[in-house]
Amino acid sequence: MTVCTTIDSPLGELLLVGEKSATARGGTALASLSMPCQKHGAVVQDDWVEDGDAFAEIASQLRSYFDGTLTRFDIEYVTRGSDFQQRVWKALETIPYGTTTSYGEIAARIGASRAAVRAVGTAIGANPLLLVRPCHRVIGASGALTGYAAGLERKRQLLDLESVGA
Repeated sequence: MTVCTTIDSPLGELLLVGEKSATARGGTALASLSMPCQKHGAVVQDDWVEDGDAFAEIASQLRSYFDGTLTRFDIEYVTRGSDFQQRVWKALETIPYGTTTSYGEIAARIGASRAAVRAVGTAIGANPLLLVRPCHRVIGASGALTGYAAGLERKRQLLDLESVGA
């Protein structure tokens, strides 16, 4: 069963979508964390069930992240995507809080050629778990802010929160 809820954040409303799972801690594995008007963001479906309690742990961790006291999420989530996307997304998870990396560095981490940088950017743009899988920490090789499914203003807010001088 797919469950969802919305929570307020300094970036605006966040939509959390998950799947009920007997094996997931708290009974729900996160499938999507998105914002309104986000490219590739989740859209509530008629058969989804509103269940804020199912997301109590992730909501708590998100509050701690926005308060500046949490630097790494510890939640269970569902990953759907191509093998390439999953390799890119795993690489995102290794970017430490308060740091940035480039699209080219992500390509190198997964063993992709420099020519694959655009494909890496596309995979990052399709990341269904904003914040949790920190795609906001990926910037252009020149240090410029480039691309963010939820908008560059929100990317800047997140990097400012993490005290990154990008």
